[in-house]
Amino acid sequence: MSGLVAIPLASRAGASACATAIKRSGRNAMNQRSILNTSAITALALVMLSGSVPAQQKALKDQLVGTWTLVSWEQATTDGTKRQDFGPNPKGITTFDASGHVVTMYARPDLPKIASTDRIKVTPQEAQAINVGSLAYFGTYAVDEASKTITLQMESSTYPNQLSVPQKRVITTLTAEELKFTNPTPTAGAGQINIAYKRAK
Repeated sequence: MSGLVAIPLASRAGASACATAIKRSGRNAMNQRSILNTSAITALALVMLSGSVPAQQKALKDQLVGTWTLVSWEQATTDGTKRQDFGPNPKGITTFDASGHVVTMYARPDLPKIASTDRIKVTPQEAQAINVGSLAYFGTYAVDEASKTITLQMESSTYPNQLSVPQKRVITTLTAEELKFTNPTPTAGAGQINIAYKRAK
C-alpha cells in the first residue's frame, strides 16, 4: 500500500533491545537506591541503639589507679568531737599502681623543724609533734567490687601497729577526679576516719 513505510526487522530488534536496556537500567537504579536507603536506616538504628546502652563501667581498681592528693582527714571520736591529726589543711598523697602496690604519706604543713638539725637528735616535744602529725606506709592492695572495699596489707609503716592486721578502706565516692573512703576500724584512736582526695594533676 502506498503511504506506508516498512521498518526493517533489524531496526525493530535494536529498538526492542534499547527499550529492554532502559528498563533494566531503571530497575538497577531503583535497586541501588533501595540498598542505600536500607543501609542508611540500619546505620541510624545502630547509632540509636548504641546511644541507648550506657558505656560499660570500669572496674573500681582501674578507676583507683593513679596518684591522689589529700584534701581532708578527719576522725569522729566517741564523744562527738572531731580530730584532724594532720591539721585542717593537711598535706598528703596516695598512689595506687596497676600491679597492686600502694604508697601513702600524710603530714601536717606546720611540723616543727628539728632544732639540732640532726634528725636523730630530737627533743621529746619535737618527737611527739612529728609522730602525731605525720604518717607514711607502703604495701599492697586488693579491691572487692561488691563491697567497694580496699584491703591494704602494709609492708612497712611509721606506725608499726598497722602491720599486724589487714587495713580496710570503704569507698564512698569515686569519680575521675574525686576519691573518698572511710577507715571503719582504725588502729589508733576511736571512731571512723573519713578521708578525701582529689586526683593529682
